[in-house]
Amino acid sequence: MFDISILVLSYLLGSISGSLLLGRFRGIDIRQQGSGNAGGTNAFRTQGFKFALGVVLIDVSKGALAAYLALRFSSLSYMYVLPCVAVMCAVVGHVWPIFHGFRGGKGAATLVGGLLLLWPVAVLVLVLVWLLCLSLTGYVGLSTVLAGFSLLALALITKVPAPMLVFSASAALLMLFTHRANLQRLMQKSEYRFEKMLLWRRAWRSLFGNPV
Repeated sequence: MFDISILVLSYLLGSISGSLLLGRFRGIDIRQQGSGNAGGTNAFRTQGFKFALGVVLIDVSKGALAAYLALRFSSLSYMYVLPCVAVMCAVVGHVWPIFHGFRGGKGAATLVGGLLLLWPVAVLVLVLVWLLCLSLTGYVGLSTVLAGFSLLALALITKVPAPMLVFSASAALLMLFTHRANLQRLMQKSEYRFEKMLLWRRAWRSLFGNPV
């Protein structure tokens, strides 16, 4: 019963949306602006860097706290069984928050927060893949999906314990699901692009005067 309580608490923690919580102090609902998503990217586009930073810190902390509680108090911490499930519950809570009509963000920041405690090295790989893809394409959604699948690839290559492998596969599929609209807009050539993040193209232009 105590382990179940940790999972329920993890979901409730995930349901505390950083953007919606901070938005209340500004008298706004982030879901009514920009893309309508309650995540860090939409917060940055519509409210600016400081607001988005606060959102990301809250969302990352939720995943980290869920992982900590499971690692510290669970009787099923062997091979990260319950910690993996707890982090996934927090991610699910972020995507479908009970406190906000089950309309939340896409779960990437909360996932990273959990990985900071469960598998810190994986965070470095995810961030590198995300930054590389973003600097090449300018598409946040695509970068996040590829980063999610890099987690699964890393799990397969390093032969992690079964619970972590299942967790990695679940995380990758969830990132694909929550970013399905981004991928659809990408195929329709209507996805928002962060032109300022196209660092390789800007470097090429500065050196050779023509885009890649």
